[in-house]
Amino acid sequence: MGYVDRKYRPKSTDLICDFTFRPNNAKPEYAAEQIAAESSVGTWTDITTETAYTKKIAAKVYYIKRNGQYYNIKVAYPIDLFEPHNVPQIMSSIAGNIFGMKMIRELRLEDIHLPPALMKSFKGPRFGIAGVRKVLNVKKRPLLGTIVKPKLGLNTKDHAKVAYDAWVGGCDIVKDDENLSNQKFNPFENRIIKTLDAADRARSETGERKAYMPNVTAETKEMIERAEFIKEHGGTYAMIDILTAGWSGLQTLHDADIGLIIHAHRAGHAAFTRGRHGISMLTIAKLARLIGVDQIHIGTVVGKMEGEYKEVHEIEGEIEKNIIKGRGHILSEKWINIKPVFAVCSGGLHPGHVPSLIKMLGNDIIIQMGGGIHGHPNGTIDGAKAARQSLDATMKNISLKQYAKTHSELAMAGKKWGF
Repeated sequence: MGYVDRKYRPKSTDLICDFTFRPNNAKPEYAAEQIAAESSVGTWTDITTETAYTKKIAAKVYYIKRNGQYYNIKVAYPIDLFEPHNVPQIMSSIAGNIFGMKMIRELRLEDIHLPPALMKSFKGPRFGIAGVRKVLNVKKRPLLGTIVKPKLGLNTKDHAKVAYDAWVGGCDIVKDDENLSNQKFNPFENRIIKTLDAADRARSETGERKAYMPNVTAETKEMIERAEFIKEHGGTYAMIDILTAGWSGLQTLHDADIGLIIHAHRAGHAAFTRGRHGISMLTIAKLARLIGVDQIHIGTVVGKMEGEYKEVHEIEGEIEKNIIKGRGHILSEKWINIKPVFAVCSGGLHPGHVPSLIKMLGNDIIIQMGGGIHGHPNGTIDGAKAARQSLDATMKNISLKQYAKTHSELAMAGKKWGF
């Protein structure tokens, strides 16, 4: 059926996938052909039910290049293969059975390029970068956030107290950790009421807007009920673990149109993104933006979590095309009707990392510190002050060592973490 066609030129309506694979006792071109076949209209053998019209929507491998033991290929998929507004179906096609084929030892979906015609079937983020900035009244600098620690085990009263301390110290946002939901030691509804009350008190005392990001991850019906409960009690955010909840769960939450900012946590991503067999974080971030998250974790380069410079910079680094207001990156490049979204840096960060993060990734990021705030020798309030001071110093182009001379909280953080 001609699945490999090096002369093929992709159409503007084609969905393009970049794959890297290592064959397993198979000729590279035949393996590439089978990737295209299995992910579109073909199967493992000749069949009698093929027709002229099914051949017209077969995927095409139009680029093959050897890279050591691996091969890089580009596959063009006609748009008719896909149902509009259905990420689960798209992923079942381009990232489904092909990962289990015997002739492929390792396969990685590196990137996905979405045609405008398919993109238009999704609404994308309701808020995006500009909308989130408007809600929090932060115009230019990165947003500063923290995660309540310990990540599990605190009762409702102490959870709200930790959040309050972080807000009055200078954090804009406070979030639940990825595995906190509705455990008996900290029931969901009580936590929402008490923590949102703490946010209101912090706002009245600091004059700054504060936001709480509760984790709503659950079975889809329950998740919607939790999000509605947040909205009813004056909350502005819902956090969802997009990979454990699934693409269907994310689409359900977004399309419920509850009016909350959606914060996407990537818990479990390394099962797909780490190593040579799986799906890149770049692909996951693009699909999450397509569906409509307003912000998503991308890794940090400098922290404790996986997120190498090359991949993080692909997601949130500068590129030469589709520049928006003089700066462009995957999460904020121009996407027809899809708004740009915040990249969230989190995992093993402390105030000393702030200058490097801003230098690498710019201002349209959310910097989240958990232990880097709550681990401050004087506690959460001073930890949040130190984090905010590091952010203020960087925005003023003042070195942290110089700023620490007149800011004791930052100085103490520098002594602990060595910056």
